[in-house]
Amino acid sequence: MNPKHSKISIRTRLIVAVTCLGFFAGCAQIAVVSEKRSAALPPGSGGDQVATQTINRALVEERKQPIVALGAFVAAARDALRQLDRNPANTEARRDYNFAVARIFTVVRDAKLDPWTQPMRVGANGEFTLTWKRDPRPEWNLALYDLIPADELDFKGTYVKDHVTKQGIGAPLVAKRELTAQQASAFFCPPYIYYSVTATAQFEGSRCVISINDPLAAESVRVDGHSYPLAANFTASYAMLLAREKPQKLGFARLLRPQEYAGTARVARLEPYNPNKTVLLVIHGLMDTPVTWVPMVNDFRGDPDFRRNYQVWFYSYPSGYPYPYCATILRKELDAIEKKYPLRKPMVVVAHSMGGCITRTLLTDAGTTLWVEAFGHPPAQTEMDPQSKRLLEEVLIFNHRRDIGRVVFMSTPHRGANLASNWIGRIGSMLVRTPTRLLTIGRTLRENLTADPTALKLKRLPNSVDTLAPNNRFVVAINKIPITKGIPYHSIIGDRGRGDSPNSSDGVVPYWSSHLDGARSEFIAPCDHGSPLNPQAIAEVHRILELNAQSH
Repeated sequence: MNPKHSKISIRTRLIVAVTCLGFFAGCAQIAVVSEKRSAALPPGSGGDQVATQTINRALVEERKQPIVALGAFVAAARDALRQLDRNPANTEARRDYNFAVARIFTVVRDAKLDPWTQPMRVGANGEFTLTWKRDPRPEWNLALYDLIPADELDFKGTYVKDHVTKQGIGAPLVAKRELTAQQASAFFCPPYIYYSVTATAQFEGSRCVISINDPLAAESVRVDGHSYPLAANFTASYAMLLAREKPQKLGFARLLRPQEYAGTARVARLEPYNPNKTVLLVIHGLMDTPVTWVPMVNDFRGDPDFRRNYQVWFYSYPSGYPYPYCATILRKELDAIEKKYPLRKPMVVVAHSMGGCITRTLLTDAGTTLWVEAFGHPPAQTEMDPQSKRLLEEVLIFNHRRDIGRVVFMSTPHRGANLASNWIGRIGSMLVRTPTRLLTIGRTLRENLTADPTALKLKRLPNSVDTLAPNNRFVVAINKIPITKGIPYHSIIGDRGRGDSPNSSDGVVPYWSSHLDGARSEFIAPCDHGSPLNPQAIAEVHRILELNAQSH
C-alpha cells in the first residue's frame, strides 16, 4: 500500500471515530463512584442514647476487632428495634437501626467474614449469633454477592444526577455479582449484576437473622410484628455499574467490529422475574448500548405504580449488523427467554433510533412480500445456496409478534436518514467490518437481487449504516407494508427546540422519517436525537406507561 494513502486512511478513520464519539456520546462523565467511611452519629436522646453510643464505640473498633464491632452493631440494631417496638414512628430509633444494620455489612465485607455460609458467633464474648433467612431461590444466596452499603457510596454524573431513594426501614445495599458467560446466558442476565436490595435484621433470642428484601417487589416489610415502609436506594446500583464496568464503551466497538462482539447480542433482565408484571423491553440504537436507558429507568423507579406494574428487560446487540439481521436475533432471543420466563401480559417496547427500526419488524406481517420484492420469485422458486437461503428466509420472512401490546418509537428513522446516505455516512459505512458469516450472503444478494436503479448501490452486504439510508431496498420495501392493526404505537420526535415541525429534524432524523400515520399520540420533544435523555420525552413515556397499566 502507498504510505501516503495509508496515512490518509488512518487519519480519516480517526477523524470519523472522534467525530462520531463526540456527537453521539458527549464528553461528560456519566457516572463516578467513590467509597467513603461512615462518620459517627450525632448523640442520641432519651432511650435512643444507648444504641447511638454503642454504634459510635463500634465504629472505633471495627478495623482492630471486627468480631467485637460486629457484635456491637448487632446489639445496637436490637436496642433500636426495641425503641421502635415502643414507638414505630421514632425516627431517631429508625436511623440508628438502619445505620447499625448497614454497618454489619461493612464489617463483614472489610474483614472478609462469611456468616452467610454458616452462622457466626459475634461479640466480645460471642453473645450473638449472626445468620440470615435463607431464600429458596438459589440466585438469592448471599454468599454469591458482594454486598455494599449504599450509604458508603458517593456518586455523581450526568446519568445518575437524580438520586432516587425511598425513606423507610432497612439498610439499602448494592448486591454485586459477576457471572460466567454460561450463567449469564442461562439466567438471561448481563454478565455483571448490580442490584438494589434492602437488608433488615430481626431477633430470635440471641440470634440476629438478616433478611434481604427486594424494593421492586415490596413497598413495606414486617419487622418484629410491625409493618414499615421499606427503605431503598435505586440509583446507587446504576452508578456502580456504570462507573465500574463502563458498558457504554462497547457502543462504538460493536458498531465497527460487530463479529467480535456477537456474544453480546442478548435479551436480558434487569431485575428478578415477576410473572404478574408487564415487561418493559427497551431497545437502543446505532452505536449505543442499554446504558442510554439508565436515566429513564432510574426516573421511573421512583414511582411506586411503575414498580408495581412493570419489570425491565433490554435488548442489546452489536449495532454494526444490518438492522433486519438484528431483528432476526431479537425474535430468537424473545422466543428463548419466554420459554423460561413466560409472559402473562403483552409487553411494552420502547425503542430509540435504529432500535425503533428493529421494532417496526415486530409489528409487521411481511410473509413472503419482502422476499418477492427482493428476488422476483417466492422462496421455492429462488435458486441459491442452502445456507444463504436459510438465513435470508429468517431475515425477510416474518409475521408480527403476538406478545407485544404497545410500542413507543423514539427518534426512529422509519424511512431512513439522509445522514446515512451523505459522505459522512458513506465513510462511516466503510469503517464497519462485515462479519465473516455474512460475506457469503453479500455475494448471494448481488447475484440474485432484481434490478432497481433507484436503490443504494453497494458491492457488499449492507451494514447498519446502509440499512438506515432512505434508498436502501429493505427500508423502502418494509414501508410499503402497513403496521399490523390492533397494536397501539406512539411516536416521540425531537426538533432541537425549534418548534418547526413538520419541517424539522432532531439533527439526525428528519420529521418526515420519524412521523407515522396512525400513531395513538405524537409528542414533539425540544431535544436533539438523544430523546431518551430528555426530561419531557421521559415524562411522555411515563404517561404512556401509566395509560397502558390502566388499560389492563
